[in-house]
Amino acid sequence: MSGPGKILVTGGAGFVGSSLAISLAESRPGAQIVALDNLYRHGSELNLERLAEAGVEFVEGDVREPADLAPFEDIDALIECSAEPSVMSGTDGNTSYIYETNLTGAYNCLELARRSGCQFIFLSTSRVYPMEGIRAAELVEAETRFELAAEQPATGWTSSGISEDVPLGGARTFYGATKLSAEFLCAEYGAYFGVPTVINRCGVVAGPWQMGKVDQGVFTHWMISHEYDRPLSYIGYGGSGKQVRDLLHVDDLVELIEEQLADPDHWAGHTFNVGGGREISLSLREASAVCARLSGNELAVGAISEDREGDVPLYISDCSRLFAHTAWRPKRDAECVLSDIHEWIDADRDRLGAVLG
Repeated sequence: MSGPGKILVTGGAGFVGSSLAISLAESRPGAQIVALDNLYRHGSELNLERLAEAGVEFVEGDVREPADLAPFEDIDALIECSAEPSVMSGTDGNTSYIYETNLTGAYNCLELARRSGCQFIFLSTSRVYPMEGIRAAELVEAETRFELAAEQPATGWTSSGISEDVPLGGARTFYGATKLSAEFLCAEYGAYFGVPTVINRCGVVAGPWQMGKVDQGVFTHWMISHEYDRPLSYIGYGGSGKQVRDLLHVDDLVELIEEQLADPDHWAGHTFNVGGGREISLSLREASAVCARLSGNELAVGAISEDREGDVPLYISDCSRLFAHTAWRPKRDAECVLSDIHEWIDADRDRLGAVLG
């Protein structure tokens, strides 16, 4: 859909969803942009004012409830951003919310897409890859980070990172399992009902308005902790802080999704890794140095040597498949990501401090 239309963004008061809805309202004058969210995530209520100012219609609703989605059968596109994104969710035995939100919710959204005949863009995660597959990378320990070895014997790994060819068998996390199950549903709805679906397997996405926590939004959490002088620890891998993640500015992700909306046929049926790659990556130790410089507060970061369940030493996206499909490339480096987060906090310090707890 290249011109004005009606677009539903689920999880629309969340970090990615609100950023996307606001951008769409700005870039598509005359379009009707609807953000649906159950406001479960603490801090999401802060986005309601931003959505209203941008001309986005907000509807409080829940993807777990088909009746909440029923009024939107006239949409031209559905962008599924809703999720319980914590990698630790469900490990305490309470699996119902993550299952119902990430899988039942995706099913309900796909049913809406089938009935409306609209494009379906699914925000998935790098956590769909099993722990065994992610941990199969050959690593070299450098001064401030783990690095990928030049030769990678494990299937799906290259010197550029992890590709979509990593075998999917094995355990991952409840988060990853529910998102992968939803990916399988996307394929079925595309094959049997002709729903034009595209799946974006995102690595770490970061930027302003992310209510970061240690188990989701780690780089924002790192900057928040430096800004508000809160304790931090390097956990696992000897407490070295050398764990590495690539990161993607939310604005870069929004620009990719805008491109996908503009040409549904070009993107239908595809699954892509979406991340910053080696060029836009940080270890926790490196993130500490950047955050200290930007905030002016050099924290004494603690060290806990024991590995944490569900953690991995390195995740870097190999986006070769995506880059062969589009001219889109991430534009904003890691310094830009953290700088934008710093400026966001600095401009609204008191209110954010109360919400971020």
